[in-house]
Amino acid sequence: MALILFASFFALLVIGMPVAFALALAVWAAIGLGSSYPQIVIVKEMFSGLDSFPLMAVPFFILAAELMTSGAMTQILLRFASQFVGHFRGGLGYANVVSSTMFAGISGSALADAAGPGAMMIRMMEKDGYDKSYASALTASASVVGPIIPPSIIMILYAMQDERVSVIALFMAGIVPGILISTAMAATNWYVCRKRGFKSSTPRPPVREMLRTSFQALPAIMLIVLIIGGIRSGMFTPTEASVVAVFYALLCGLFVYRSLRLRDLPDVIFRSALVTVAILLILAAARAFAWIIIIEGIPQAIAATIVSWNLDPVLFLLAVNVLLLVFGLFMDPLPGVMILVPILSPIAYSLGIDPIHFAIVVIVNLTIGLLTPPVGALLFVVSSAVKIRVSDMIREMPPFLVMHLLVLMALTFIPALSTWLPGLSGY
Repeated sequence: MALILFASFFALLVIGMPVAFALALAVWAAIGLGSSYPQIVIVKEMFSGLDSFPLMAVPFFILAAELMTSGAMTQILLRFASQFVGHFRGGLGYANVVSSTMFAGISGSALADAAGPGAMMIRMMEKDGYDKSYASALTASASVVGPIIPPSIIMILYAMQDERVSVIALFMAGIVPGILISTAMAATNWYVCRKRGFKSSTPRPPVREMLRTSFQALPAIMLIVLIIGGIRSGMFTPTEASVVAVFYALLCGLFVYRSLRLRDLPDVIFRSALVTVAILLILAAARAFAWIIIIEGIPQAIAATIVSWNLDPVLFLLAVNVLLLVFGLFMDPLPGVMILVPILSPIAYSLGIDPIHFAIVVIVNLTIGLLTPPVGALLFVVSSAVKIRVSDMIREMPPFLVMHLLVLMALTFIPALSTWLPGLSGY
């Protein structure tokens, strides 16, 4: 059954089948052709994959992001990011990175960051004289920080797969790695802009204007403080925080910025529902896929094999990095977490690796896969948003990928980068 499962899954991916349908059809083929189980078990396992209270946070965070990034709010946050760095050499590139970092604290999704504010930054950079392919590659690379800085959809799902970590512990653990990734992207932008002579035509705004822009952006930025502060203080759980975020975003859009109108809400809800359905389909199909892997005894066999190698923790982490980087070439992070974490996290724990440290290494590694073809979802989202060929973006990707790998190695060899802040916060 396992052979049919993996063969059909990779065959469907090769012909271009969406990941959710490839997972589900592979499960259907494996059960129908290689077992005596009734097909109804597929529905049962898919439903079980979605029957979780913490999972309710996903649609609410998506809706909050749609509400916060609609209308003038996006423009205000972009101006806020640009006013501090836009006048330097490569300034709009820095503004691109800063805005991605800020929106990461609102959306929790790399694809949302790239398709919304990221696409706007590409157009601004192109008008300012940057190569469109470079601006697109920078946007895709900087958007990787979306699932790392809280709130993070992938961290919520990871905590569901590994009971040794909590959502808030992962949220706190993602802050330092997220800042490292943004710093690395800014350093790459400095190098490329210096080498190619990209300059900024944007003057530094007057202090009065900077203060006014900062004041306008304050309500949007406070959403991040509300989510982390509320969870940390015990006022609400991460799931409840997602609902609070929706109401806060709604109030900001309707009454603070007045960029959102009541007649816009059906369209906002519809877009959020589409994204939510896409994510939940992947999660449901991945749960059924993982069920077959478990009943076939594959996790136990892999665990026994790895344990027999007598690897020390560092070598194990390096082996996991290689496995996940290869895995990320063919699959998105969400099904990767659903399928691989139940297999790998118990082994890491038995080797004495801190569960939070391991979680961050896995999450950062899988999100890098958003930049690597043939799947590379970020590449295709940016390509569709600004009408540029993926091949043009790929030519610009090597320096960004090198920096991402350097950050990954730093997170692998220095556990404190992931565990210091959660420990300081009592998690």
